[in-house]
Amino acid sequence: MEKKKNGAPHRDFRKNDKNNDRHDRTPRRDFKKEVPTPKGEDTGIHGDYENGAVIGRNAVGELLKSGRDIDKLLVQKGERTGSIVVLVSQAIERGIPVIETEKPKLDAISGYAPHQGVIAYAAEKEYCTVEDILDIAKERGEDPLIVICDGITDPYNLGAIIRCAECCGAHGLIISKRRAVGLTPLVTKASAGAIEHLAVAKVSNIASTVEALKEKGVWTFAAEAGGESVYATNLKGACAIVLGSEGNGVSQIVQKTCDAIISIPMYGQVNSFNVSTAAAILLAEAARQHHS
Repeated sequence: MEKKKNGAPHRDFRKNDKNNDRHDRTPRRDFKKEVPTPKGEDTGIHGDYENGAVIGRNAVGELLKSGRDIDKLLVQKGERTGSIVVLVSQAIERGIPVIETEKPKLDAISGYAPHQGVIAYAAEKEYCTVEDILDIAKERGEDPLIVICDGITDPYNLGAIIRCAECCGAHGLIISKRRAVGLTPLVTKASAGAIEHLAVAKVSNIASTVEALKEKGVWTFAAEAGGESVYATNLKGACAIVLGSEGNGVSQIVQKTCDAIISIPMYGQVNSFNVSTAAAILLAEAARQHHS
C-alpha cells in the first residue's frame, strides 16, 4: 500500500500482482448523475464534417422526428425566425449541441445548395450507454477493457482508435458530446469496418464518467507523458485507458480524476506518438495482460 488517496488505499501501480486490492471497490455511482458541462465551453466545429450533412429545415426536422442520434446542429448566426426556432428548441431538449456558425461556413458545407440556415450531422450508428459497455464485458465473462477519448477532433484518428480498440478486444469506447468529433462517415471509413463491431457511448462530461467508472470498480489510466511505463503497470482486471486530444492531450481535470498516469517509453528525438499510434501500443499491452 502507498499513501491514501481520497481516504482509500492507493495501490502501487508498479506491482504487477494478482492479489492487489484494486478489485475490491464497491459500486456506488449511478451513471445517470453526470456533472453538467461548464457554461461557456468551446463547442466550435472541429474536424472534417463535409460528409454526412443533413441540409435544410425540412430535412433536419424529419431527422429530429426520426429519433436518430445526432452529433451536432449548426445554425446560422443572427436572429432566428420561423421553424428554425422550433428545430433549435427540439435539439436542446434532446441534449444535442447547437453551434452558431457563420453563413460562409454553412455555404461551404452544403456545397452552396440552399441550407436555410441549418445543417445537422447524424451519427453513422446508434450510440449506446456506458452501462451497455459494462454489460457487454459481463456477457463475455471478461473484465471490462474500455477506451475513453477526451477531445479527439480528427475523424481519421478516431476511426483508427476504434479499429485498434476492436482488434484488441475492447468492450467499448466513450467519446464526448462536445469539443470532439462524433461518428461521421469519415470516422466509419477510417475504422475500416471496425465501427460495426464496437459499442460507442457518447457522454456530456468525461471527468464525471471517469468518476462513475471508478465507482463501478474500473481502474482508470490517463495516457500522458511523465507517467509510469505502461509495461510496468498492472492493467489486469477492469480498466479504462483515457486518450487525450491531438493538441492538448488529456485535460488536467480528467488527469486528476484518473487513478494513475501511464506512458509509453520514448527513445527517439520526437517527444510523442500520434494518438492513434499510442492507442495501438497501449491497448495491445492491455490486451496481452487481460488474456495472458
